Amino acid sequence: MKIKSLGLGVASALAMSVSAQAQDYSGVTVEILTRPGPVIAQRLVERGEEFTAMTGAEIRVTEVPFSELFQKILTDWATGTNSIDVGVFASGWATELVDGGLVEPLDDYIANDDKINVDDIAPYFREFNQKIGGQTYLITVDGDFQMIYYRQDVLEAAGLEPPKTWEDYLAVAKAVHGQDMNGDGEGDFGSCMFKKRNNQSYFAMGTIAASFVQTKGTNEGIFFNNEDMTPKVNNEAWQEAFRIYKATGEFGPPDELNHDIGDTRGLAMAGRCALVIDWGDIGPLSISEDGAAIKDKMYAAISPGSRRALNVDTGKLEDCNPTLCPNAIDGINYSPFGAFGGWAGAINAKSDDTVKQAAYDFLSYVNQAEQSNVDVTIGWTGYNPYRNSQLESTELWVKAGFSEAAAQNYLGAIKDSLNHPNMASDLKIPGAQQYTGVVLDRELARFLAGEITAEQATANIEEAWEEITEDFGRDSQKTMYNLSLGITN
Repeated sequence: MKIKSLGLGVASALAMSVSAQAQDYSGVTVEILTRPGPVIAQRLVERGEEFTAMTGAEIRVTEVPFSELFQKILTDWATGTNSIDVGVFASGWATELVDGGLVEPLDDYIANDDKINVDDIAPYFREFNQKIGGQTYLITVDGDFQMIYYRQDVLEAAGLEPPKTWEDYLAVAKAVHGQDMNGDGEGDFGSCMFKKRNNQSYFAMGTIAASFVQTKGTNEGIFFNNEDMTPKVNNEAWQEAFRIYKATGEFGPPDELNHDIGDTRGLAMAGRCALVIDWGDIGPLSISEDGAAIKDKMYAAISPGSRRALNVDTGKLEDCNPTLCPNAIDGINYSPFGAFGGWAGAINAKSDDTVKQAAYDFLSYVNQAEQSNVDVTIGWTGYNPYRNSQLESTELWVKAGFSEAAAQNYLGAIKDSLNHPNMASDLKIPGAQQYTGVVLDRELARFLAGEITAEQATANIEEAWEEITEDFGRDSQKTMYNLSLGITN
């Protein structure tokens, strides 16, 4: 694509401008494992080619399916095979690797790095994405949380406002479902939401559940009780979120249960969706060649909230009041969800010291503003904003192809989410992938297929989560969970 070559050209010029200062890593090879490209992987390949030209280090990027990524890294490092030097994966998965002593601590590397400028990394990503127990183990390459996207033109024509609650979401979706939204003569969809099993649908589930479950701020969490690690899932809040997630399908594509995130984005970019829940990718994708149908039409907003929230003492949903929902706005409890947290790089603690330094320098290079401020404006990379400098001005975004109004809207929605005191953090403890990527995903799929009720689904999740917690050790899991939420005592 044209935009791809333009982005790389700018980056290459930047790379060459600092090449004279780069360390010589001739003969050093850094083996990286991540998800399939072009999303995430391809930009690592391209940045790796630049890094090779600068330093002599060979950067090899190997790809495996998303569902296999964590287990392959864990097995390689835990068994001492050590064929992988760097894993680029969901930041929330790292705690289990750190707990096993498998990840290189990075604070000393950062202290000697005058280019990375960690203060420019937005606080949520700096503290929750990169650190575990207050120590840095990861370098962010992508900042992830979910927002709502809406067709401004479609809603405006129908006299509708962007949905503020999940009930509003369903009402808006119903009102516009079946309209021709892209001028091809076919009816389109009120809502598009990925629901395929083993393809990240559980993240969308968390986005819906968060505003029903968490009210007291990021430190509260949406998954477990902070005091004893009992699951906070078998209750009316999660059950209502399950039902809403399923109900969106009434206004979606007929085969939505088989749609992954790529399918949903394809429909959105073709102009066939009035409402979408997604990460930050939709914004940059809308200015790509494939996004012409929604350019300057698909706007963003903080994820919908709820006028009812969980009373943790009773397990019931209750109307928001100042005590139950202290962060509510006009009686609505918002809780934007840091789904996935972001793609981040972790370095194998057992790699050769020279390889580790080269690996760190490469991750730093990708993270630095000179590179990442370009990458986050290009939709196909899968890299979403995570630096303050990427959010402070519309200049980068207008230069990339946004209109001024669309850029202001997109950045405003991101800042509204990241700065919200009740932002919900994704799960970041040992076994995180088992808790959500296996158990939650499995029971959600069974519920969507009509095999079980919402009540049975949440009961099954509670039972399985308790087993995982016992396997890892309740006390240590409680400690790690609280640390992941910023609770230190």
